[in-house]
Amino acid sequence: MTTASSKGVVLYPSEMTAYERGGGAKTIPLVTPGIGARSFLNGMTIFAPGASIPLHSHNCEESVLLLEGNAIAEIDGERHEVKAGDISWIPEGVPHRFINASKTEGMRILWTYARIDATRTLIETGDTRPVLAEHTKPAA
Repeated sequence: MTTASSKGVVLYPSEMTAYERGGGAKTIPLVTPGIGARSFLNGMTIFAPGASIPLHSHNCEESVLLLEGNAIAEIDGERHEVKAGDISWIPEGVPHRFINASKTEGMRILWTYARIDATRTLIETGDTRPVLAEHTKPAA
């Protein structure tokens, strides 16, 4: 576990805890207040073959970089084919989700939120919670 620093840190995701997101996805929080971040959050989400996350929105802007695999980015009702190296920008309040387009290979994204108090609101239920509160159940 890395502790807060005012000097900057190097993070090693392969050595960090991944947390279950449900639906075949798990997340590794990276830059958080726990290491000293004061103005943004980021992390990685790893999708099993065919996995997706529910349609949701945030209280801030988000950018998502596809690191590995092939995805469908559904943003405000429009679907986009995305390949490794492609990046998205999603305004505050815009419904979106990412779907692993492959039934046989995994997918990884790097997400960045423009606020450390970023929230996620599930479109289906209206349930809102802090993004950082989702990181409680370590992946197996």
